[in-house]
Amino acid sequence: MTGESVEGGGAPPPAGIGAAAAERLAGAEKIAVFTGAGVSTESGIPTFRGKGGLWRSYDPMELATIGAFERNPRLVWEWYEDRRANIRSAEPNAGHRAIAALEETHEVSVITQNIDGLHQRAGSTEVIELHGSIVRTRCSSCGAPDDTDDGSRAHPVLPPPCAAGCGGIMRPDVVWFGEALPADALGRAVERARACDAMIVAGTSLAVSPANMLPGEAKACGAVIVDVNPERGHMSHVMDAEVRGGAAASLPRLAAFLAGRRRTRQAQGAAGWRSRWTLAPPAPPDRGARAQ
Repeated sequence: MTGESVEGGGAPPPAGIGAAAAERLAGAEKIAVFTGAGVSTESGIPTFRGKGGLWRSYDPMELATIGAFERNPRLVWEWYEDRRANIRSAEPNAGHRAIAALEETHEVSVITQNIDGLHQRAGSTEVIELHGSIVRTRCSSCGAPDDTDDGSRAHPVLPPPCAAGCGGIMRPDVVWFGEALPADALGRAVERARACDAMIVAGTSLAVSPANMLPGEAKACGAVIVDVNPERGHMSHVMDAEVRGGAAASLPRLAAFLAGRRRTRQAQGAAGWRSRWTLAPPAPPDRGARAQ
């Protein structure tokens, strides 16, 4: 795993986490991390409209739709090629790496609305991509994926022809406006939300459904919910604790607290196990005893 090591056995909880939430977090074993665009923005990935950028005059709502793709696939692909180039030059930030490093001490599932693959590049092993991935492509006609396309290169022809040779054209393997979330990804996300002991929400205001139902699902099943965002979001009433700040600064502090507490509890548990199962030495014989 490439995530940075999380240290700090005695690290305190970040500001915004009270004693009750901290105690519940300390006992968590399974953690679901739900991330949005705010995490990737800190890696330098621009939002749909970068200031002064080539695409500023275009409405993303008009580009990221199946209708736009059918009307002008080359234009849509030029936009996505520009975005793919930005992602290729970006690197995971400290927030991504902190999430990945938590796997050293916890069972971690990442549920993300991001399409950039930075969680995987940081070292996270289970990443559920609710909105697909910009680094993958599939045929818009037959659905065949291009297993050779990992987003590391530009396409020589736009739009790219079907990798399976059906005569269709490839499209980014992302969820466009008006399309449903992949049923498999959403189902797995709901399962992880219901099974986790703690959910960390980072970089998303939870304004979009059905993904914004996940913190509520986790809370209904007994999980403690922590929001890590610069501002309050649409689901603040669900949160048990709110850490105000960016992901790159706040997630490493939260991860250090979680990892430290987990290691402490594991050490205490090991010591208790040894204490219960170590046999006491036999008592010496009573030399003064008489035979009866």
